[in-house]
Amino acid sequence: MKAVIPAAGLGTRFLPATKCSPKELLPVVDKPVIQYVVEEALEPGCVDGVVIVNSHAKPQIEEYFSPDPSLEAHLLTTGKEAKAAEVRDAADLPVSFAYQDEALGLGHAVLCAADAVGDEPFLVLLGDYFVPDRQMCVRMAEVSRAHGGCSVIAVAPVPHEDVSRYGIVAGDVVPSPDGAARGEEEPGAVLRLTGLVEKPDPDEAPTNLFIVGRYLLTPRVMGLLRTQRPGAGGEIQLTDALQRLLAEEPMYALVVDPREGCDTGTPAAWAGTNARMCLADPELRAGFEEALGGTCTVQ
Repeated sequence: MKAVIPAAGLGTRFLPATKCSPKELLPVVDKPVIQYVVEEALEPGCVDGVVIVNSHAKPQIEEYFSPDPSLEAHLLTTGKEAKAAEVRDAADLPVSFAYQDEALGLGHAVLCAADAVGDEPFLVLLGDYFVPDRQMCVRMAEVSRAHGGCSVIAVAPVPHEDVSRYGIVAGDVVPSPDGAARGEEEPGAVLRLTGLVEKPDPDEAPTNLFIVGRYLLTPRVMGLLRTQRPGAGGEIQLTDALQRLLAEEPMYALVVDPREGCDTGTPAAWAGTNARMCLADPELRAGFEEALGGTCTVQ
């Protein structure tokens, strides 16, 4: 099974920084965002390869995942063996590339990876969001296996006034195997979906559960994307294809804690994620707090 990571966007929210450096290569501490996402996808129990859907205008992403013998040699000769190993490890990741050179929507970006994915289930991981413990997709795969290999998406509660920013789902809670009763918005709950809608008006949204950017999908989705008409924003929306999938196959959602992942989609979110990762690292925390000019506490 392959994982698809859409990464062809222009990163306009980060201009002028992204004029020369793709948003996906902005660092979180000492690694670019996209490497966290790739490593999450490759967590044992998920996939055996990653397809990054890139733009030809962003060759830097491919350069990052390519070998650099001269840099490695320089690091080794200067006694920086650990850094040389990190550079080599990034180049050794099983990453391939497909291309989307027109901004036609998330659904179109996923479709661009169809040849690489083949006629198999696949994961989609949005490239500006990562899960530090790398377990969300593993749990989604477990839910899929428990329900005959059906598609599974990760969802989380969002404030009602913000639902118009996201894809929103509706569904019925599936009884837990252990008999525990879980509410619709409780992490760990599994829903059998009855509907999906992209960026609804808050007064018309079926729930406050939004799609957080992790999908495990059956091969049928690629066929539906080939005939999907543009939707919200004039783009080919993955959510619209998934709504059509519901007419053919059962589909499930795993409710996750919204604090489980790290968002880097806006400058404020990216800065907050860097702070969060520094505070969570025992080797970095003291220096980070000193750089801030004093100690701070996190819950």
